[in-house]
Amino acid sequence: MIQTPLDYQIVTETIESMHLGDFSGATIRDIASLAGTLEKKTGQPFIHLEMGVPGLKPSQIGMDAEKKALDEGCAAIYPPNAGIAPLKNAASRFIKAFIGIDLKPEGCIATVGSMQGTFAVFTTLHLAMPERDSILFIHPGFPVQTDQCKVIGLKPIGLDIHDYRGPKLIEKLDEILAQGNIAGIVYSNPNNPTWVCFTDDELKGIGELATKHDVIVLEDLAYFAMDFRRDLSHPFEAPYQATVARYTDNYVMTISASKAFSYAGQRIGVCCISDGLYHRKYQALQDLMGVAEFGRFLDARVIYTLSSGCCHSVQYGMAAMMDAACDGRFDFVNQVKEYGRRAAFLKKVLLSNGFYLVYDNDMGEPLADGFYFTVQYPGMTDLQLTRELMYYGIAVYPLDTMGSHEQGVRVCTSFFKPEQEPIFAERIEAFRANHV
Repeated sequence: MIQTPLDYQIVTETIESMHLGDFSGATIRDIASLAGTLEKKTGQPFIHLEMGVPGLKPSQIGMDAEKKALDEGCAAIYPPNAGIAPLKNAASRFIKAFIGIDLKPEGCIATVGSMQGTFAVFTTLHLAMPERDSILFIHPGFPVQTDQCKVIGLKPIGLDIHDYRGPKLIEKLDEILAQGNIAGIVYSNPNNPTWVCFTDDELKGIGELATKHDVIVLEDLAYFAMDFRRDLSHPFEAPYQATVARYTDNYVMTISASKAFSYAGQRIGVCCISDGLYHRKYQALQDLMGVAEFGRFLDARVIYTLSSGCCHSVQYGMAAMMDAACDGRFDFVNQVKEYGRRAAFLKKVLLSNGFYLVYDNDMGEPLADGFYFTVQYPGMTDLQLTRELMYYGIAVYPLDTMGSHEQGVRVCTSFFKPEQEPIFAERIEAFRANHV
């Protein structure tokens, strides 16, 4: 039996007792639960790289604004379905300041995190275009979004970008969209889990195809302004966050407070619908529930039936953070650069010990260091590597659950702390010694 940092027999027995087998059926929660159990059984700390959960202190600006709103009695009052005016106005201003796009406040709808926003958009698309039964995901991506489609009754179709970038991506998308069954296109930018960022040329191509084939682009900006290769921190100054919104009117952007503002626990996001799409009328929506406009249907029918709005106090919190960012009083980008520093260290250790990046470049340029990246070890499958790293006290997440056709694992930097650097290096060196 080989020597590993965690007792080999204890790890094996625990995996078997939790019925995880080869990890082919393991969810991210299963992996996190296994890591927690092994920490207790072995007394050894784990390096948690599996969970995409923010690991920085939340904004005091947001918390203070929430407290003030609660003191003034907002908890006793239902918020409007589409969001309070201060948040809608702040979101419109924030989009102008950091994306460089004009969007009216009416199209900025408060949601219970971006997940509710995507669910509401999928639902509205499904009902507005009953003749189209599929959503195209540019993969890899957030697996829960494909589950949302399945719950609603939409078919998720995936395109792995590993072999499709630049003109090849646009050509392939055009081929798929020409079939006429796609209602919407979904991607995150930067991408979860690869941290690939689409270029302006790619976004222009996607936007032009959205107009050509009349599909709606759902752009997930969960990691807003976190492409740290460019300084995106200055409000109302270029460079701006890249977006498809410059190239089509058929778009919805979701902006979350979870990662950029380290405010995940409060479950707040804004679903931002283009001015043209907000007022676009669909006969199917009129026939179904008497509201034809896409944006009005989404807030007055879908959000209303899902939750009757978003928590009142947290809307004041997000509005305050957005306004402070626009005023230059809150440099949220500088705050989250810590994730980039962590990624740079983790990559250095892994790559110097035989690992390699799976999604390894952006159109020939090095990837940014940020919240996620993807790695693999030669001669292993992603499931084998996920299981094997457990013996070294390191938890990761396999790519095959995220729509990737490549073998590898996702590494998330959020829970990694500076004091863990020596133990991580020691464990990866031990892994290398046992796998040469």
